[in-house]
Amino acid sequence: MIKMENNEACFVQLWLRLERTRQLLGMQYRRFCIRRVLQLWLGDEATDDFIWEVCFNTVVDDEQVYGLDELPAPALHPRKCREFLRSLVAVKMGIGMRKVDLEALDRAYSVAFPHSTPLNVNKKRREPP
Repeated sequence: MIKMENNEACFVQLWLRLERTRQLLGMQYRRFCIRRVLQLWLGDEATDDFIWEVCFNTVVDDEQVYGLDELPAPALHPRKCREFLRSLVAVKMGIGMRKVDLEALDRAYSVAFPHSTPLNVNKKRREPP
């Protein structure tokens, strides 16, 4: 497993690994969902409590995501996958969701999927003080 870090390099690896996992599960005719991804990536570390905590923190469009919900393809519909990766990093590192570097996560998406529309393309950038 990739060592979890709160930086762009780690996020690029997670985005790419998520896409490879989606393809692998598709070839096996298995559901591409949070539970299955975590079980593949973490093995025995992906306990029900761990999966529940990741899912509990994954909220998209004011809806809670559950472990068996089908995830969309990361390159085509990245929002739900972005929240999943954000939650995974927060839970694995033991930090709060707000501590995860969203700008780095969004930049990593553009690196991993250069031909896709960047995340938060219309969002204003914070000016440094």
